Amino acid sequence: MALDPKSVGAKGKPARRSWTSKDALLYAVGVGAGTKELQFTTENTKDTPQRVLPTMAVILGGGGVPFDKIGTFNPALMVHGTEGIELYDEIPPDGEIESVGEITGIWDKGKAAVAEIESTATLVATGRPLFKVKMSMFCRGAGDFGGERGPSPTFELPTRKPDHEVVYTTREDQALTYRLSGDRNPLHSDPAFAKIGGFDRPILHGLCTYGFTGRALLHTLCGSDPSRFKAMDGRFSKPVMPGDALTIQMWVDGKQALFVTRNQNGDIVLDQGEFKFA
Repeated sequence: MALDPKSVGAKGKPARRSWTSKDALLYAVGVGAGTKELQFTTENTKDTPQRVLPTMAVILGGGGVPFDKIGTFNPALMVHGTEGIELYDEIPPDGEIESVGEITGIWDKGKAAVAEIESTATLVATGRPLFKVKMSMFCRGAGDFGGERGPSPTFELPTRKPDHEVVYTTREDQALTYRLSGDRNPLHSDPAFAKIGGFDRPILHGLCTYGFTGRALLHTLCGSDPSRFKAMDGRFSKPVMPGDALTIQMWVDGKQALFVTRNQNGDIVLDQGEFKFA
């Protein structure tokens, strides 16, 4: 099995995706929002119009990518590498988007390979771009095809203490709730499938960890206002287990911030975090 570097630059056909108010509410609960975040978890609270968590872009977008051209890999040995979103406008509680995606990189890491993609979504009702999603997949056993290794970005945190820290605890059944938003990969629910991937039990979706982190950034740096949330990038560095406690640390510089997310043992599970806000 190997990924195909000739697929870089390939674009897919436009793909449409619609969602409802209920979908937005379910996503919010799936990434840990609760009774203190009723603007995201209810649609009928007095004087509280429903709004959407910006990180919901990761499950709505990403369409229109020609995945059939990437090459071959074992899905049980694939883990999420990086994820990034760029918001051009606030996501409405219900709507429809049209996404066009492109394969932007295929890198040979030796015994593994990395595929990078990006997809831009346009809100059908307005014809205006709504957000862009970027991601990479780390595919074990799909390398050694003689390709380039790819860039090695540098990331250094300030030496001072974090300007902000937020702690959220995931539930033991967190993955079972999050998967209802669309990612039914059995790696996150089936113990037998998780063992094939080398885990003693199902792991939490990387994008669920991303959503928990996004909530912390939104509430801490944007005053809980989604319209101020502009861009978020991060790399998944270690699996999170349902039930883990997550500490999001932030270092702020003007309207930008660096961040990392750690588990209860102090291990970094989401790093190379960069955030932009208004």
